[in-house]
Amino acid sequence: MKAYTLDKLLILDRLGGDEEIFTMMIDMYLQDVDNNCTSLASALAAGNAPTLQREVHTVKGLLATFADEPGTELAFTLEQQIKLNGINGVDAQIADLQARLIEVAEVLKAELAGQV
Repeated sequence: MKAYTLDKLLILDRLGGDEEIFTMMIDMYLQDVDNNCTSLASALAAGNAPTLQREVHTVKGLLATFADEPGTELAFTLEQQIKLNGINGVDAQIADLQARLIEVAEVLKAELAGQV
């Protein structure tokens, strides 16, 4: 999958140019990323397909918010797979999605550090 690069101009355009909301959204993402990763792992470990599908859907929205098309596509495909076929065989894709969440978080942390 292509590495995540922040398209700040696109995101700001979607936010009406509001830098304060942009920074607030990054803060919220960074505060929740570990919980998102844990929720994915917990739902998978519990074998709970509906919960896992919901968690993947949430992650899809988060990645879309930050204009991560490859990450959003991964989450969408995974969400559909779980909906149609359950959770068997999705371990690797969940791990990929968790890695993507962390990758995006690292880029967002760097963006915040650059704003200081």
